[in-house]
Amino acid sequence: MKFNQPNLYTLVHLQVFLFFSINLACLQANASSGKETDQLALLKFKQGITSDPQGIFNSWNDSLHFCNWTGITCGRRHQRITSLVLEGQNLFGSIPPHIGNMLFWRLINLQNNTFRSEIPLNLTRCSQLKMIYLQWNNLTGKIPAELGSLTKLEKLAFYHNNLTGEIPPSLDNLSSLRVFTARENNLEGSIPNEMGRLKSLNIFSVGVNRLSGIISPSLFNITSLSSLAVSLNQRSGSLPDNICFTLPNLQTFIIDGNYFSGPIPNSLSNASQLQMVAFSSNNFVGQVPTNLGNLQSLRWLNLEFNNLGSNSSNYLLFLTSLTNCSNLETLHFSGNNFGGVLPDSVANFSTRLTTLHLGANQITGIIPAAMENLVNFISLNIEDNLFTGFIPDQFGKLQKLQALSFGVNRLSGQIPSSIGNLTQLSIFSLLENKLKGSIPSSIRNCQHLYGLYFSANKLSGELPKEVLGLTSLSQILNLSQNSFNGNLPTEVGKLKNINILDVSENNLSGEIPGTIGDSLTLEYLHMQGNFFQGTIPSCFASLRGLQHLDLSRNNLSGQIPKDLQELPYLQYLNLSFNDLEGEVPKRGVFINASALSLIGNNKLCGGVTELGLPKCATRMMKKVKSHTPKLVVVTAYVVPLNLIGSGSFSSVYKGFLPQVERPLAVKVLNLEQTGAIKSFMAECNALGNVRHRNLVKRITCCSSLDYKSYAFKALIFEYMGNGSLEKWLHPCEEGENQKRSLNLLQRLNIAIGVASALHYLHDLCGKPIIHCGLKPSNVLLDDDMVAHVSDFGLAKLFSINSNSSLSQTSTTGIKGIVGYVAPEYGMSGLTSKEGDVYSYGILVLEMFSKRRPTDEMFKEGINLHDFVKAALPKRLLQIVDPTLLPREIANEVCEDDEIVEAKETNHHDNLSRVIVNVRQCLVSILEIGVAFSLESPMERKNMADVLKELHLIKKTFMDIQMPRNKPMEDD
Repeated sequence: MKFNQPNLYTLVHLQVFLFFSINLACLQANASSGKETDQLALLKFKQGITSDPQGIFNSWNDSLHFCNWTGITCGRRHQRITSLVLEGQNLFGSIPPHIGNMLFWRLINLQNNTFRSEIPLNLTRCSQLKMIYLQWNNLTGKIPAELGSLTKLEKLAFYHNNLTGEIPPSLDNLSSLRVFTARENNLEGSIPNEMGRLKSLNIFSVGVNRLSGIISPSLFNITSLSSLAVSLNQRSGSLPDNICFTLPNLQTFIIDGNYFSGPIPNSLSNASQLQMVAFSSNNFVGQVPTNLGNLQSLRWLNLEFNNLGSNSSNYLLFLTSLTNCSNLETLHFSGNNFGGVLPDSVANFSTRLTTLHLGANQITGIIPAAMENLVNFISLNIEDNLFTGFIPDQFGKLQKLQALSFGVNRLSGQIPSSIGNLTQLSIFSLLENKLKGSIPSSIRNCQHLYGLYFSANKLSGELPKEVLGLTSLSQILNLSQNSFNGNLPTEVGKLKNINILDVSENNLSGEIPGTIGDSLTLEYLHMQGNFFQGTIPSCFASLRGLQHLDLSRNNLSGQIPKDLQELPYLQYLNLSFNDLEGEVPKRGVFINASALSLIGNNKLCGGVTELGLPKCATRMMKKVKSHTPKLVVVTAYVVPLNLIGSGSFSSVYKGFLPQVERPLAVKVLNLEQTGAIKSFMAECNALGNVRHRNLVKRITCCSSLDYKSYAFKALIFEYMGNGSLEKWLHPCEEGENQKRSLNLLQRLNIAIGVASALHYLHDLCGKPIIHCGLKPSNVLLDDDMVAHVSDFGLAKLFSINSNSSLSQTSTTGIKGIVGYVAPEYGMSGLTSKEGDVYSYGILVLEMFSKRRPTDEMFKEGINLHDFVKAALPKRLLQIVDPTLLPREIANEVCEDDEIVEAKETNHHDNLSRVIVNVRQCLVSILEIGVAFSLESPMERKNMADVLKELHLIKKTFMDIQMPRNKPMEDD
């Protein structure tokens, strides 16, 4: 066959065809290679994950194309990865450098996990990246300077990590950057002047770091800036007077907690969009600009704790200007040098105003009654000024008030009865004024009060039962330095949750009522400087948490109750200038002469040598033989019909003794069970001489023969009417018919009670005791829901050797309960305080998550500790017991963290403020559980530390009605 010679036209077409065919093949080969690169990078990323509790990576396998893997998005054309979103998945691990091989990335979102690595340098190869979200992790190292090459970046979020070093100047190349947030790290140095070149920047937030120096003036040239937040750093210098001429879009300006000085710039009013201004806790001086009324969007102005003003009324003129700010909600200028008369114009503030704090100045004159118009007030604080005149009766119209502080002024007259209209009031302070008359009975309507400060006035009459009947009082009731007379009413016993009670320096008389022993949470009791008579009530021994007790300068007689020496936390006792007699105890607080005052009691004797008291005359004592064991034996066999529980070595019955009016718990040992006798001896030895309000009280032990001459061993305890914590946390599993539920405060009190018991066992009793079996079923609740640690069948006693370290009297095998036992017990078998601490941490996590440590979900290396730690602090709802929060609050808490933070600043929304404070309280408690259940014993704190933290958390929880004093940063 003959072929014709190709003409020129045909050759050209053939060459074009071959060119495109070859290049198309190359493109297809490159695309295929790129896909393999992306897939390999993802698999390397998966290898760096050590914990995946949500099973995110189950889909990352060959059965699916990688574009269909969880968290992955690919482009339609080339099927290359464009985004990776694994936010809030409880992931543990590191970010491998291979992620830099995915060149088509536009979004990486790994926020709210537990990645511990540094930021990979080769992430800078991903030139298409627009958004990087790495906040709420444990990232370390520096912010890579190489990130400056990602010129398409729009959002960069690093906040709440452990980053160090300086902010790299090279970030000035990110011409498209709109958001830069790196607050809550350990960054240092100054803010680079080059940051002023970011002309698209909208949010710049670097608060809570270690940044120093002045704010670069170039930042104030970024006209697009809407939020500037550099609070809680070490910044200094003054602000340029023209600072806001070039910031027309600025809405949030937060620089509190630094060292800024000089005057507040007059140009502030030029930033007409400003909503939040926080300049507190700096060194600003001079006059507040009087043109702030131009800021029509202003909601929050905080200028407190500076050096503004100079004791002249002219320096308060800015208040009149602020009446034009129709959206103003919060105004703080406490802790300055403002003086003169408070202008009447304050009554013309926006009715949206919820918080006005002007305490700690030198403001004079009367309180303007026209402030009754500000009907949305939540908190009003004019404390520590020079106000005179009466408390306006019209203030009874401010029915949303929760905090009212008029203390340390020169107010006179009587407390108006209209105060009873303030039914939402939680804190009420009138201390150090010149008020007279009685406390109005209408105060009984204030059923939310938890702090009442009426000390250092001229109040008189009998102590009103209406005050003592305010069962909500939990923080303090201070009625000292007045002229109250008559008896202390027995209603004082209704203050079951009070922490501080002070009725000192009055004219009270009669005997101290025994009902005061019902105030079981009392820590500070001051009754000195009155005319109390009779003996010191023995009921004081019930106040197991008491730390300070002052009964000095009264007419008390009789002996000092010996049970006072058993109060484990009593640090200060003043009984001076009474008419006490007899022997002074020699244990507890009575050992420390510097913590004890007994002068002015000439009939006392004995005590420790340092007191210098004469010896007591000796007396002959009769020896009384106890017959309790026989009675116990008989009783134990009368009540097997009253079975209330059973365990590995015993059964527990409800029983009665003729000598004891209340029911008892009889723990009968099953002596056929191996280890029962050893458990019996351990519990007898452990509970022999210990006494604590949070330990179950052992009445006696019985070891004898029954009516069939079989060996019989039993222990007799106080009966706990509300059963075990186990049945309250898991009622359905325990077969309980009634619906049981513990609120947040009850759980917090139980956690404090158990911690108090362990602190006593470990550190305060004669020989340290290790419980070895702490779990919910071994925490019993009495009729008042007070926690009592029980079941010392595994307990170990220790003695102190010459090196002051704990040495064990005996050990055999692993001690503890599955799920609650410390990891190190499985390796050494040695028991320790740290083992109890671990069990306590798990107990706390279970109490507030309502998840057992043995739950089926905890497998493959994940435990309750890891589960909670990975979710904190942002994903609270995923772990917390839902019964602790109403549905409305639960819905709020689960919102995005930035939304929640924004709502914290919205003080007219009372619910939002409660949400945030309850959330913080729960997070703090769960963080304690996490810290105490760490794998390494050396990293766990001791029980003394947890007690301090828990008491602080409880105080914070009781303060949740109080408005915040500082805004959070706006990210």
